[in-house]
Amino acid sequence: MSTADVELDITGMTCASCATRIERKLNKLPGVEATVNFATERAHVRSDGVRVEDLVAAVEAAGYAAAVPAPPAPLEDDSVRAADPELTSLRQRLVISAILAIPVALMSMIPALQFPNWQWLALTLTAPVVVWGAWPFHRAAAINARHGAATMDTLISVGVLASFGWSLYALFFGGAGMTGMTMSFQLFGTPRAGGHELYLEVAALVTVFILAGRYMETRAKRQSGEALRALLELGAKDAALLRDGVERRIPVDQLTVGDTVVVRPGEKIPSDGIVLEGASAVDESMLTGESVPVEVAPGASVAGATVNAGGRLLIQITRTGADTELARIAKLVEDAQTGKAQVQRLADRVSGIFVPIVIGLAVVAFAAWALSGASLEIAFTAAVTTLIIACPCALGLATPTALLVGTGRGSQLGILIRGPQVLEQTRRVDAIVLDKTGTVTHGVMSISAVRPTGGVSGEELLRIAAAAEHGSEHPIARAIAGAVDTPLTAEEFAAHPGQGVQAVVDGRLVVAGRARWLAERWAIEIPADLVEAIAADEAAGATVIVVAWDGLARGAISVADTVKPHSAEAIARLRRLGLTPILLTGDNAGAAHAVASSVGIDDVRSGMTPAGKLEAIRELQQQGRVVAMVGDGVNDAAALAAADLGIAMGTGTDAAITASDLTIISGDLLLVPDAIRLARRTLGVIKGNLFWAFAYNVAAIPIAMAALLNPIVAAAAMAFSSVFVVTNSLRLRRFRPLPGVPAAAPIVRQTVSS
Repeated sequence: MSTADVELDITGMTCASCATRIERKLNKLPGVEATVNFATERAHVRSDGVRVEDLVAAVEAAGYAAAVPAPPAPLEDDSVRAADPELTSLRQRLVISAILAIPVALMSMIPALQFPNWQWLALTLTAPVVVWGAWPFHRAAAINARHGAATMDTLISVGVLASFGWSLYALFFGGAGMTGMTMSFQLFGTPRAGGHELYLEVAALVTVFILAGRYMETRAKRQSGEALRALLELGAKDAALLRDGVERRIPVDQLTVGDTVVVRPGEKIPSDGIVLEGASAVDESMLTGESVPVEVAPGASVAGATVNAGGRLLIQITRTGADTELARIAKLVEDAQTGKAQVQRLADRVSGIFVPIVIGLAVVAFAAWALSGASLEIAFTAAVTTLIIACPCALGLATPTALLVGTGRGSQLGILIRGPQVLEQTRRVDAIVLDKTGTVTHGVMSISAVRPTGGVSGEELLRIAAAAEHGSEHPIARAIAGAVDTPLTAEEFAAHPGQGVQAVVDGRLVVAGRARWLAERWAIEIPADLVEAIAADEAAGATVIVVAWDGLARGAISVADTVKPHSAEAIARLRRLGLTPILLTGDNAGAAHAVASSVGIDDVRSGMTPAGKLEAIRELQQQGRVVAMVGDGVNDAAALAAADLGIAMGTGTDAAITASDLTIISGDLLLVPDAIRLARRTLGVIKGNLFWAFAYNVAAIPIAMAALLNPIVAAAAMAFSSVFVVTNSLRLRRFRPLPGVPAAAPIVRQTVSS
């Protein structure tokens, strides 16, 4: 089978260097250009006539498994969704290993707990941790070794096995197995066998620490894969199929092209189609970002998953399944995630060099002592302690602890950070793209101006208009009707889709709608000053409703999406962080420029579709910019995934939240600068942790090679470096937002958002 564009699911990767190895293996094939994403566990391959079987074989030759992705399974409730076997396995290993390792650590470090023959109990407890708990690391290290590579798994496996192996030697052939043995606490000694000391607590604790970090990392990866599921769940689950005059409900996946469906007010349109009968307003904000619903009539095209906000519609289905607009957006998100620049964990980058060097130094130490005439015991002691001092205890804590404290502090402030790969991008971001509706603005229609005329008060105009609009389901009508607590009673209500409404209020015929409709249909003259005000408001992106009764225009009410109160200050703070703000929206140019000028943004791009937003992000990246994207809707999901840093408003859709790297729970734009500050601070702590984790161990390696290092020194060095890493990470708890940030509100997730 030949192909030009193939997606492959990859299994068996344990770190970012695994993805790099697979990528190199695939790119060695003639005519192949491949990218492998560790986070999504997927490879995107462009090839010229290369069979899929050959691509799979190349991945397997690298020591991993690959398969063509299976078709999407039907959506299921969370209650019946199968548990992730890898996460379950890691959680079981972590919990059981921790239960067994804690007594070992306590007995090894507290002399009062070292009862006669305590060491044999410690061995019994440690053995399952080393063999079963650390099995994923041993297996990955063996695979890497077969292919001549070394990763963090290699260092972990070698360190754990060396610690445990030396302890077995000390117990069975040294003096550590004697009754009454206690652990020595002298820091330095003379070259000797060291056969009376144990490293059991080192082997057990390293395994637990690394398992904890691997579990957190795997869980974050699984959560990031929920973006596509959230998108697909936006679609309707069933449809009212009309056939031979009989209406019956069927699952959406049973619809075929040419079917006719009935969609009532408030229901989702089940699939893409054309309106055959009826007129209504359709909320298409999830596709376009446009806050004002679109009026549709017979012949108009509609998209699946959009919401019918008005009257009853009869729709003929034109596209189903993978051909729909919703599926196309889902594909955009998937492509954007696959093509996202890969950010390797800092520890993984260094381990490729650090591990072989440490192993080489251990061999050098052994050979040097052996050739100098010292006993093999001393040579072995020098080699093993060299390996143990490099064991990545603090290295395994460096990222998880800082991330745990940083994300915990962020959650207190209403900021959710997805994972360590997010942090590296925040340092380099120099441009921030903001969606307008729901991000800079509230995303909800509300009254922006009331303009009475002809001696009528604004209060009276609003009360009568609210009464007339009360019977309408149109979002603009609801905004007007909702502005009055106790509206007047209306009779003989009639709606004119796309134009306006009429009703009898207090015995007077009231009409409310577009100015042109009032002039043409009701022969009502609009005063010149009101015409100018209407034109100005519409140029600024507002929708204007003219209200008339007794044959005269009594005023106009403008309805628009209003700017959030802290947006202007948030933009100013982003500029102070060195970011250039850019407004990107599906709204019209008038509304976009009006909002941009009010918050201080110079670069405005309006009329953007989801694909257009994605293209704009990629265009900026091609110009050398490192781009952050702030959005809240499904129409932003692909752009959020493609951006170097995606930031979602927690008041938006699940699709946007799961496609993002950072989430602002309250939806207040003022927290975005603080989110970037916190992410940068957390990254700085992680880098400091990694430096000192290496520094402590590297500084002790020469002492270990000289066979002067007591096993307790090795444990103390690792303990001290671990304590330092944890203490350094705890400094993030003192992070404070800039003054003026309101308290975070609870998450309110909408099914559809602008």
